[in-house]
Amino acid sequence: MYNRPPLTGNVVTIDDVVVKTSILFGILLVGAVLGWNTAESIPFLWIGAAIIGMILGIVNAVKRNVSVALIIAYAAVQGVFLGGISRWYDLSYTEPIVQQAVFGTFVAFAVMLVLYRTGIIKVNSRFAKIMTVALISYGVIAVISLISALFGVGSGWGFYGVGPLGLILCLVGVGLASLTLALDFEAITQSIQRGLPENESWRLGFALMVTLIWLYLEILRFLAILNSR
Repeated sequence: MYNRPPLTGNVVTIDDVVVKTSILFGILLVGAVLGWNTAESIPFLWIGAAIIGMILGIVNAVKRNVSVALIIAYAAVQGVFLGGISRWYDLSYTEPIVQQAVFGTFVAFAVMLVLYRTGIIKVNSRFAKIMTVALISYGVIAVISLISALFGVGSGWGFYGVGPLGLILCLVGVGLASLTLALDFEAITQSIQRGLPENESWRLGFALMVTLIWLYLEILRFLAILNSR
């Protein structure tokens, strides 16, 4: 993706990425309001949105050409899912863990941006390889945990509900999601430097949104497990 030669037409700029990302999060927020307000009356709506969002996420990730419509659809559907699951957590716990998770996500984003911009975290091939192995490993553990949760392990939380192991896994998830932001920042930087087409800003915004959604959910789960003790 990032080995294409510079183009002579409209190319991606940081302003393009900021605008497109803002649009996507605006759409996500509208969907979240819908999901939050219908979580109790129409629970299957946000549950179905989770499945559709996963499918759209995979399609957008592997699709060679940028599809603005599919990326916007992903933002809308994920918004419904996030609103619904956030409302479920809000009703299940007395502590305001949803607000705390939102705040934590903003803080993590800001910290990672500063660390990346100041060069404290340098994204090179070694960093990317380590992250790839770590993400695949964590993904495998998460899938096994999900399967085990279906059989009642960890009181329905899977490995995440098994004593200190659960909190450790949650912290690992938060850490990996945060570090993935550095990969997203580097992708944006490389895209601008290589003069990729302007519509790539949608893909970059999509990638950033996926990471932030993952980070939010990891923080939310960590707070939920912490408050269950």
